[in-house]
Amino acid sequence: MAKAKLKAKDPGKAKRKPVNSRRRLKPAASERGLAGAEITLPRERADLGGLVALVDAAGGAVIGAYRDPLGGKALLLATLPLKAVQPTPFQRDLSPTHTKRLAEKIDQAGAFLDPLIVVRGEDGQLWTPNGRHRLAAAKVLGLKQITALICPDATLAYRILALNTEKAHNLKDRSLEVIRMARNLARRESGARERQYAHQFEAAELLTLGILYEQNPRFAGGAYSSFLRKIDRFSDRTIGASLRERDGYAARLLAIDTEVKRIVAALAARGFKSPYLRNYVVARINPVRFIKQARGVAKPAMPIGQALTRMTAAARGFKLDSVSSADLAWVAVGAGAQD
Repeated sequence: MAKAKLKAKDPGKAKRKPVNSRRRLKPAASERGLAGAEITLPRERADLGGLVALVDAAGGAVIGAYRDPLGGKALLLATLPLKAVQPTPFQRDLSPTHTKRLAEKIDQAGAFLDPLIVVRGEDGQLWTPNGRHRLAAAKVLGLKQITALICPDATLAYRILALNTEKAHNLKDRSLEVIRMARNLARRESGARERQYAHQFEAAELLTLGILYEQNPRFAGGAYSSFLRKIDRFSDRTIGASLRERDGYAARLLAIDTEVKRIVAALAARGFKSPYLRNYVVARINPVRFIKQARGVAKPAMPIGQALTRMTAAARGFKLDSVSSADLAWVAVGAGAQD
């Protein structure tokens, strides 16, 4: 048999290694925003909405006014007494550990370089929507005044969550912040529809999980988040009406979780020991676990009421004899892949 002729490789056609698109940061094709000469403003500008007088009345000091380089909105840079600023009422809970660590690092740096974002809240109060830990750290350090970037647009307080990178939000943090924001908006904007604030709330399931965390701070939200992500959607009803409906969903999920705890305890008594035991049980009773769905799909995999009914039935009818050690090992591998 004749040997096949080997074709010489064309160096010009050599295969290139694929470039990881995640590592590339492509700059914009054209510049946008304001030039330097357009940014500075006199502090008396009318579009500052009386913020200069508010700062003066609070005992602070105005440093200067300018226009935001991106959107062109008027902003005020000032210092404020710590007692004049409060965190928004819907922010996540304060972490004493993080506050102490932050105060220590600021003290070591010898400078408070990251101003608070401040807006005018209810009754003329000054709110910081994303600086709770910095404000608390300043109090630990005993500062008289703190630097602040003050925005006349009070609605910024409801859009700031996505920009908050001071301390990474876990699922509980995000859920509690979103439900507090929703309750505040329900009081202030009684006719507002829940779907109008989809961007601010980020994900519909965070509202339901927020209610669950309010009722039980130790609720295992991570075990149920993938289930809710497939069935929970923003409502066209008013925020107040939707929250009352979500209260019902949360109550049903708490009842399901009680059943899950019973099953987990029974499996543990049979010798099954695994940190993924709860996740395994929840996955087994999840009626939509095999329904593949891309993120952002508008239509739920199943109506939420129907899904909760089926999940409740599956929990009550769970057969302990059907569980094997191999099943738990599979769950552990899956959880490791997600991490």
